[in-house]
Amino acid sequence: MKELEIRSKEALSSLLSTVPLIEIRNLKTALQTQAWNPDFIVEIEVSGKSRFLICTIKANGQPRFVTAAVLQLRDYVIGKEINATPIVIAPYLSPVTRQACREKGVGYLDLLGNAWLSFDGVFIDRQVADKPSSEHRELKSLFKPKSAQILRTMLREPNRAWRVSELSYVAGVSLGLVSNIRTALLDREWGQTTSDGFVLRDPPALLDAWVQVYEPPLGERKKFYTTLHGSALEKAARSAVSENSNGRALFASFSAAQWLAPYARVSSHHFYADSEGLEKLIKALELIPASKGENVVITIPKDEGLLLDTVEAAPGVICTSPAQTYLDLSVAGERAQEAAEHLRQEKLTWS
Repeated sequence: MKELEIRSKEALSSLLSTVPLIEIRNLKTALQTQAWNPDFIVEIEVSGKSRFLICTIKANGQPRFVTAAVLQLRDYVIGKEINATPIVIAPYLSPVTRQACREKGVGYLDLLGNAWLSFDGVFIDRQVADKPSSEHRELKSLFKPKSAQILRTMLREPNRAWRVSELSYVAGVSLGLVSNIRTALLDREWGQTTSDGFVLRDPPALLDAWVQVYEPPLGERKKFYTTLHGSALEKAARSAVSENSNGRALFASFSAAQWLAPYARVSSHHFYADSEGLEKLIKALELIPASKGENVVITIPKDEGLLLDTVEAAPGVICTSPAQTYLDLSVAGERAQEAAEHLRQEKLTWS
């Protein structure tokens, strides 16, 4: 903590020195008592007026930890008869955390360079695009296939409270992984605990973070051509995906979106399938392999969880879930962006 405190003081001093109106008078560590105290206080002069910057340092800048610090800072400042501005400092503060600080009127600074301060005619608002590599790794890990099975399960019933053992069973993953994901969601304030169990607190924020790091699923992508079209193609496809005795096949991407929230038709048709489901589709749609000019694309994903996360959009119409369809559209090219946003507005809005 000592090194972090030194770096925090240096970063704040450097930031303040960029404003000609500000003169730093004193920087001292706050006296520690049994009651809560800030980590250090900076006395400054702004155009002849004295002001105190009340600073607390958090080693972890996730919302769960910063929220408590914000409340403590506000209570501390309210109890002082001085011109004071509360400030949170951390190695990294996510956009969600920074927004929460601004809404509470609490300044912030992270060691990557993000900063927001507003007092006595001084206004600093800095944002940097970079994320620390550790944050990027944590997000990628949160959305790996096995972890994603947990998240997709919860997004299907976003208001449901889950016990760890129950969620483990339904998602088909270990108790340990559910516990880890639970902790990660709590830290980011995307989930919360209730007397009935663990529930999603902020599904939109979770989906926003997921789409930022989402990549097309690994697997074998096969291209075909069919002479079927219109109602004949629709009937054959519905027959293939609704027949459960031999393998799995389902509408995906643009094709799933057409059933879930129709927006813009495209000439190609998209499916997820396992090897047996692939054979069903080849037979039902009379598919011919195509190196170019394909109008049917079938992906055999390595992540078998994708084949289980389904909804029946109409009788016999098995599609990827709205959340998965949205994610797939997000990486399907510029033309798919509007379809993705339309789907989200229609099927992925939560109170």
